[in-house]
Amino acid sequence: MTRLRAAVVGVGHLGQHHARILAAMPEIDLAAVVDPRLEQAQAVAARCQTIPMTDYRTVLDAVDLVVVAVPTVLHREVAGAFLERGVATLVEKPMAPTAAEAEDLVRLARASGAVLQVGHIERFNPALAALDEYPIRPRYVTSERMSMYTFRSTDVGVVLDLMIHDIDLVLSMIPAAVRSTASVGVSLFGEHEDVANARIEFEDGSVANLSASRASYTPQRKMRIWGAEGYASLDLAAREATIVRPSEQLARGRIDLDGVDLGNPAAVKEHLFGKVFRVDRQKAESKESLALELEDFVRAAQGLSRPRVSGEEALRAVRLAEQILSGLESHRWQSEPVAPEPVSVLRGPHAWRKKGLRPGASVGQEPGDRLERRSS
Repeated sequence: MTRLRAAVVGVGHLGQHHARILAAMPEIDLAAVVDPRLEQAQAVAARCQTIPMTDYRTVLDAVDLVVVAVPTVLHREVAGAFLERGVATLVEKPMAPTAAEAEDLVRLARASGAVLQVGHIERFNPALAALDEYPIRPRYVTSERMSMYTFRSTDVGVVLDLMIHDIDLVLSMIPAAVRSTASVGVSLFGEHEDVANARIEFEDGSVANLSASRASYTPQRKMRIWGAEGYASLDLAAREATIVRPSEQLARGRIDLDGVDLGNPAAVKEHLFGKVFRVDRQKAESKESLALELEDFVRAAQGLSRPRVSGEEALRAVRLAEQILSGLESHRWQSEPVAPEPVSVLRGPHAWRKKGLRPGASVGQEPGDRLERRSS
């Protein structure tokens, strides 16, 4: 078996796990890990038994595939350099900070014939497998993706940092074109939005309501899907799924309540979710989603399959994210210190600026996550 030479560029919080998994794959020779912070590169290289580098250009012509896990603002530069040389490239989500840069990456991949995959890892969440067994055509979707502020990915806001996962999932489930969006957000820690909500309406009448926060006290990653075939509740953090489907009798418009004590709520519940509705619960396997994603990428690099999340699909997600951000800019809460009373210039519903409130300071990148720009 011919082993593929691989590199990981950017081995901070997430990139080091890409390196760990690739180093253990029998079909991969992890040739190098790259990070401008030499100590970080050396530490990860020692654990993965490979070579540390500080400049991605030193490995451009030395690998067959690459994982790019640098800050989003550098995706076009770094991933583009590998794609131009025909190197199979997995670039972390979001694909790029703008649709224009994402389009450039797709164009470069097409021109060179290189595999381009984007790290929308939730596509590999085993909880989604329940929808393969119990298909539901979504008519209404809600998602809540909440996390604490991690001081990472501060070069983009919560829409491109977190909501982009659910944007991608919804676009993969609903084939219709987007008709309209409405969005609102609030900035807490810096110049970008940290809390956002978006309502997306599709041409087929389907609706998605997506909420994301990176200022939440309690982490949560849940999605709920309603359709004529039933209802699905996906706990993406726990990797669990609950599917509720109408019985054949209910589908024909009949509900049999004979013998049910309607004055006993527990008995009614047991009857409804045992006879009237069928409930199936699934717990996912233990294999981590990142490993499943990398296995899919390696198969695509070997020419054995197409990437599950192609550049074209990721481009659609970035375009929709831009549309959401555009609406958010005209409908946003602010946290700037001005008058203590509500004033007419405030944007967004129920928005107040309070005396003594200070805007959040800009936060720098985590040292191990930033890739320097270097002159040629």
